Amino acid sequence: MPRFTVHVRDEWLTVPCKDATCSIKWLGFEALKRYIKNKPDNGGIQHIKDVCFVVRRCQGLGLLDSDDTIEDVLEDNDFVELAIEGDTMSQDFIPSQPGTSHLYLYIDNHHYISLDGNSLTSTDLVNLGKGLYKIKLTPEAEQKVVQSRELLDTIVKENKVVYGITTGFGKFARTVIPVSKLKELQENLLRSHSSGLGSPLSPERTRMLLALRINVLAKGYSGVSLETLHRMIQAFNASCLSYVPEKGTVGASGDLAPLSHLALGLMGEGKMWSPKSGWADAKYVLEAHGLKPISLKPKEGLALINGTQMITSLGAEAVERAEAIARQVDIIAALTLEVLKGTTKAFDSDIHELRPHPGQKEVALRFRSLLDSDHHPSEIAESHRFCDRVQDAYTMRCCPQVHGVVNDTIEFVKKIINTEINSATDNPISFLQGETISGGNFHGEYPAKALDYLAIGVHELASISERRIERLCNPALSELPAFLVNEGGLNSGFMIAHCTAAALVSENKVLCHPSSIDSLSTSAATEDHVSMGGWAARKALRVVEHVEQVLAIELLAACQGIEFLRPLRTTTPLEKVYDLVRATVKPWIKDRFMAPDIEAVHRLLVDQKVWNIAGPYIEKYCMEYIPESRPSSPTAFKSPPVRESKQANCAKISL
Repeated sequence: MPRFTVHVRDEWLTVPCKDATCSIKWLGFEALKRYIKNKPDNGGIQHIKDVCFVVRRCQGLGLLDSDDTIEDVLEDNDFVELAIEGDTMSQDFIPSQPGTSHLYLYIDNHHYISLDGNSLTSTDLVNLGKGLYKIKLTPEAEQKVVQSRELLDTIVKENKVVYGITTGFGKFARTVIPVSKLKELQENLLRSHSSGLGSPLSPERTRMLLALRINVLAKGYSGVSLETLHRMIQAFNASCLSYVPEKGTVGASGDLAPLSHLALGLMGEGKMWSPKSGWADAKYVLEAHGLKPISLKPKEGLALINGTQMITSLGAEAVERAEAIARQVDIIAALTLEVLKGTTKAFDSDIHELRPHPGQKEVALRFRSLLDSDHHPSEIAESHRFCDRVQDAYTMRCCPQVHGVVNDTIEFVKKIINTEINSATDNPISFLQGETISGGNFHGEYPAKALDYLAIGVHELASISERRIERLCNPALSELPAFLVNEGGLNSGFMIAHCTAAALVSENKVLCHPSSIDSLSTSAATEDHVSMGGWAARKALRVVEHVEQVLAIELLAACQGIEFLRPLRTTTPLEKVYDLVRATVKPWIKDRFMAPDIEAVHRLLVDQKVWNIAGPYIEKYCMEYIPESRPSSPTAFKSPPVRESKQANCAKISL
């Protein structure tokens, strides 16, 4: 017999349906009958037949026609919302906005990542968040978890006094708890610590958070039972995701508030989201997916919430997106340089060998691979080969130096994040040798500092990009029409798009102020130094998103600049990038609604489509070891001796 979960005001009601040919109207009235039955005053409803209401799906809020049959528009265990005319939407109902998640596309996939607590990467974690994989434990991890739990059970059985297992928490660490109340102790911990505020994490980010906590527990140092861990995995694989507010962690002792909210839903309390239900009471979401709530054993509540997984999971997304945009910015800047008729001389390898930072050399190589005149002839470059310009502005000439340090920063941060992903961050830590030790691995200073550094580093990509946008839009600097549009005055073109870029860069200047330099004593001075890493992670993500958006504007502007240089063509890889953009956004002939264009190109960058188009050309150039072209320019002159090959120089050094 099919059944449905119906939300009426402040109640979630299970309504069985003997006949699936009944109408949606019947389902609504049946839910109202059950709602009134539970209310002493009938919920203020005098006559059910006089009530006017609409029924909508919880997922996506799609309205259902009252005359449709249930079997035509609903599936067994679907969640629906009944909205009574005259009511405001119930305060405890959290709408699942259309487009906020694409997890439903992947919910039935059968691709798995095996977790052992030691080998998960930031790339894996982001893919888990997107729903591309489910998870399972390795046999070795399961064995370690079992052994760790046996140690905890021995501690309880022998009535030993160990922090968080048989004592209270924080200031109450010296309060010994009777064995009969150890389960209640863990449940109270989760309920009291679920005190976060703000908007909930998106389903994708909640999946990352849950997956990362499972990975840490899989290391076998937390004392969680295999039964509890398996239930967490089942919830993850079904995308039953707790309501986790984004604010409330100070990043030591771990991300207590967000992780408590995460665990509370797994207990069947609070709210949960799934692709099937949207937001609903956790117990109903679990039940609808055939899952049981976790039942906490001694120490398990603490094991679920003591760690840096909120900081680290958001940090993993930030560093992955930063890495993606840092690769694509070189392609965008190369296109801008072509439009502004700049020179490639500044990317000569000999210059960068004299200051051999890895990131700087890599960026210069990317520019050469995209602009090399012998490898990829450019009609635009040839058109100004013998102009009298000696050198370009810093925003073009210094790209290897400015973009390069961002690449090196990202590499540094990524190493810290990947170490943190596979670290035991509990307290106390249970060693298989039989010892339980209190320490400070929960402190979030490592990822907090790294993510502050990431924000400062990656911001520079937007800062220098905004100046290039100015050069593209300013006719005194570009030799192009003002704001890249014909009939200026009648049309404003990219005038305010540039203002948007400037506004985002200005916001980033504030967001780049390090949060990890702050600390406030908490828990009655027992936790007297904290990392503020939660805010470091959240603002790092905002900075990266702003950088992506600024670069989307630059890419749009550069492609628009190409229109004024036709019929001349740029290099083959950059023409391919131009074609990619033009397949999404048409040229700017006259003013039109611009925001959708920026959003569309932003999506190209987030999906790394610009890199997917140009990246193979860069890789081919690097693999083929093509001799570096050095075209003549106003600064070139002949002077003996002739430039020697790098091999000859190496031979002279060895002699």
